[in-house]
Amino acid sequence: MTTAPPSTDPLPDVPRFTKPLLSREGRRPVRVEPVDGTALHPVADRPALGDYLRLLWQRRHFIVADARAKVISGTSGNLLGQVWLVLNPLLDAAVYLVIFGLLLRSSRGIDNFIGYLIIGVFMFGFTTRSVTGGARSVIAARSLVKSFSFPRAALPIATVARETLSFVPALLTMLVLLLFTRPGAGEAWSTPLQEISWRWLLVPLVLVLQLAMNLGLALLAARATTRVPDLNHVIGLAMRFWLYGSAVFFSFDRFISHPQVLELVQLNPMYRVLEITRDCLLYGVTPSWQAWTIVACWAVGLLLVGTVVFWRGEESYGSV
Repeated sequence: MTTAPPSTDPLPDVPRFTKPLLSREGRRPVRVEPVDGTALHPVADRPALGDYLRLLWQRRHFIVADARAKVISGTSGNLLGQVWLVLNPLLDAAVYLVIFGLLLRSSRGIDNFIGYLIIGVFMFGFTTRSVTGGARSVIAARSLVKSFSFPRAALPIATVARETLSFVPALLTMLVLLLFTRPGAGEAWSTPLQEISWRWLLVPLVLVLQLAMNLGLALLAARATTRVPDLNHVIGLAMRFWLYGSAVFFSFDRFISHPQVLELVQLNPMYRVLEITRDCLLYGVTPSWQAWTIVACWAVGLLLVGTVVFWRGEESYGSV
């Protein structure tokens, strides 16, 4: 058995797989380039939490651009286009006004029930759309999740950003409508215009807290639905239950007389969000520090817990 002669490789300093090779036809040279394997990461890799947040920050421009594009495309197929961003909450408020205000008479004992109802429907609708949209965000982008490596939290964050942009025209409409109502006006539009006080300046703060709460809930819902997709239906049902438990179109004072039960109900963060907003915009009352504390604790707690819980499931989203 003979041994092979020593190699006469003309490129001894270059790895053999980088040499120009001939194709099977022997006509065209084929060059195989080396790939640095240390720069490659699994699609479903989970970095450390600090690195994860840094990667999210690097993709902030993509998140905003994606949110803007979906706001425009979401209503492009409708005849009225983006007008539906305002019409939808207005129609919801009209339905609740007829059912609860006129038929069930839940407006009794509530000053300026129309303004009370408008704030409840517009503000709670923002949270509902953020949570239900965030719950579907990862599942709806499963092909993207399986193909590219990026922090998956960008998907629910982009959904909440989209709903925030959609809420801006609705919020402006809500403020304009409230100008035509005033405390003690009952169920009819009244004049003169509602007085604007310095407490209106507190509304952006409660909106920031509500946004943080929405984002935390969206992250938690997205993680839950990737494990059990059927939870999408449960989340929709839970949001309707939360709607009725947040005094959107009635006052708890009329139905609950037990002080301990009322205190428990008032721990509901959306109840407090609506209470603060109504105090500032309708009644000219400075919200209590207890209300601010409850909302702030819920907002910060849900955002932190939602971020950590979603991050811990990062490696499992590629299998949705």
